[in-house]
Amino acid sequence: MGYEEVVEKKMELVRVNIDGRECEVPVGTNVIQAAAKLGIEIPHFCYHTKLSVSGNCRMCLVEMGMPIKNKETGEIIKDEKGPTRISWGSKPVIACGTEVVDGMHIRTRTEKIKECQRGVIEFLLLNHPLDCPICDKAGECRLQEYAFEFGRGYSRSHEEKNCKPKQTQIGERIILDDERCILCSRCIRFCREVIKEDYLGFTDRGSYTTLTCLPGKPFNSNYSLNTVDICPVGALTSTDFRFKMRVWFLKKTPSICTESSTGVNTFVWSREGKIYRITPRRNDAVNGHWMTDSGRLLYKEQEGERLSRYYLDGAHTDYEETIVRIASLLEEGKVACICSGRMTLEEQYLLSLIMRKVNGKVWLIGHDEEGDGFLIDKDRTPNVQGALLTGLTTTNPITSLNELKESIEKNLIKTLIVCNEDLAQIGLNPELQKKVKLIHIGTRRHPASSTIRAEIPSLTVFEKDGTFINRQRRLQKFHQAVPFRPGVFPDYCFWDSILNFLQSQETSFRPLNDIWTSMSQHLAPLNNIHFSKIPLDGIQLEGTVL
Repeated sequence: MGYEEVVEKKMELVRVNIDGRECEVPVGTNVIQAAAKLGIEIPHFCYHTKLSVSGNCRMCLVEMGMPIKNKETGEIIKDEKGPTRISWGSKPVIACGTEVVDGMHIRTRTEKIKECQRGVIEFLLLNHPLDCPICDKAGECRLQEYAFEFGRGYSRSHEEKNCKPKQTQIGERIILDDERCILCSRCIRFCREVIKEDYLGFTDRGSYTTLTCLPGKPFNSNYSLNTVDICPVGALTSTDFRFKMRVWFLKKTPSICTESSTGVNTFVWSREGKIYRITPRRNDAVNGHWMTDSGRLLYKEQEGERLSRYYLDGAHTDYEETIVRIASLLEEGKVACICSGRMTLEEQYLLSLIMRKVNGKVWLIGHDEEGDGFLIDKDRTPNVQGALLTGLTTTNPITSLNELKESIEKNLIKTLIVCNEDLAQIGLNPELQKKVKLIHIGTRRHPASSTIRAEIPSLTVFEKDGTFINRQRRLQKFHQAVPFRPGVFPDYCFWDSILNFLQSQETSFRPLNDIWTSMSQHLAPLNNIHFSKIPLDGIQLEGTVL
């Protein structure tokens, strides 16, 4: 576990001195964690804060010493000038496997340690291919970084390198270049300790040791790509990202995975408006270091043919005319709305104000499937909690729209708004659609567009800013990673324009921060919270969890 994960409920603290600097850490903290608290990096390959200690790379060697004590009195012996006399060990110790004790002294930058580090790097490079220019891990490879920082700078070996399997498919989404593997065993421990199932192991011995799948068991877990993230070198690479882009060309944007209500924190990696990959962003309160493979592929939903213009009665129109016409329909009364847990908190808040203004009825559609007990929740939407908090709906999500269908049959509904839901999947057949003035907000045009009064383009989570509230009522924000077609505005702008027109006959909209000012004033759980002040790891809200 990481230093910040050590429970600090009045735990016993110990004092440790690292490179002449002192700090207090809880009992059970290892040397790497203690050094990190002081901002001192101890290089390592096999150690990972979320995995057990294996201690097999030996890169984190440090010198350890303890104060010399008087055998009779037990008092610490000091020199004449005052400094404590330290008895240093004859051999270096591994920092990952050494827990600090009170009074311990550690040296991480002595000549002895530097020579040990040079030796470790030299051994790792004996059979490692020097193919950094074509390696996908270049730019974020620990071996590459440490070779420059701690390596000897030249090789003393002239023998041929051992050849190991290359470009081996070990699962649907992973390629193994075993010649690059440094035998850190992170991937093996991840399978055994995090997803609780053995997939990988080592075979053969010595410099011929090879990483492989267990017999008859390909690595097809939905969490397999996490091993690519934690691999310190380019041994494991993603088939989806392989050879597509250099990481130093990519922009990294914090985002939230919309696969389920877990609210996994992510980074979206993009360049020139195109997304190339999604990786997990560490948040120990939500997902730790991990995310699902299926969640990494959600960026493909923004690809293909998209609804990219505003339509009224099947014809293109501009934004302002769309606002005026839709607001006029709402003012006629008998309005109903099918909202979604896929909408952001800001969109749900503005829609709730609109529906109260026109006295409309709201239904929230549920999308429950089987969860995996880890990072995929049974609720496959990211923001049901937001709909409940804003008052957009006061009931839990429903799966049946019988009440809505009966109301349409009885002509109690004239205008129906459908937000981010598939009309076919929710059971609204063409006959019922023809009986109402239908306003559809979605990412793609509906096949029955001719029966729809208005179609509004909706942006994906990658194309706008906003917030979600996950299943644990944790408020989390995300940022726009890529732009969308000019002339199309984020969904919250559309709803704010509708609300503004209903109130003052104007089609303008407010910035996101101004909307949050209103939200923080009118929604008690959000008092004194503003969008710009929400930390990247989110804010835990009080209240009942579904």
